[in-house]
Amino acid sequence: MLTVLVDYDSGNLHSAQKAFQRMAAEVGGGDILVSSHPDDIARADRIVLPGDGAFPACRSALGSFGGLFEAIEDGVTRRAVPFLGICVGMQMLATVGREYHDTPGFDWIGGEVVRITPADPALKVPHMGWNDLALSGAGAAHPVLAGLASGDHTYFVHSYHFRVTDPAQRLAHVDYAGEVTAIVGRDNIIGTQFHPEKSQANGLRLIGNFLRWAP
Repeated sequence: MLTVLVDYDSGNLHSAQKAFQRMAAEVGGGDILVSSHPDDIARADRIVLPGDGAFPACRSALGSFGGLFEAIEDGVTRRAVPFLGICVGMQMLATVGREYHDTPGFDWIGGEVVRITPADPALKVPHMGWNDLALSGAGAAHPVLAGLASGDHTYFVHSYHFRVTDPAQRLAHVDYAGEVTAIVGRDNIIGTQFHPEKSQANGLRLIGNFLRWAP
């Protein structure tokens, strides 16, 4: 089994690579490869798309690697390869991102990425640090979230969040003087707004579950 972490010059993959390698060794999850080559994506059994920074910049960077997005799209939508998007890698699943200017997303999960607007003006944006997950009914039953529960802490750094069209595809949220999407998913696709590689035991548990996931 091969899991590929997509490298498209959008953030430091070192901590994510180490976390995935650790959990692959623990759960028998196969090999972990960081790559920007479409041929590696084409042979992947699982695909992980991270992302740090602004939605338009990440979308543009991904498109600048010839054939890379097409290989990801073929794997996820045609071969039904399990897919995990992290932070902006999750946001790009949306129909459109509203950061700076409207930017088309993958449209694999309907919705828009909008700025966080806490009802309490004392709360700062970006939303940064630990927050408590609130799992929905669908989220509580999702195999990748096995062993996680409402109240578990994960680590966030973001100013925008995913407002989904279909509420059933929002698997978890957090409260930040208003509900902020934390996890989305459908079929063979799941995405986390938080960074599992920085979320200690809860994040490692999610990574281990993903490496064993067979949707």
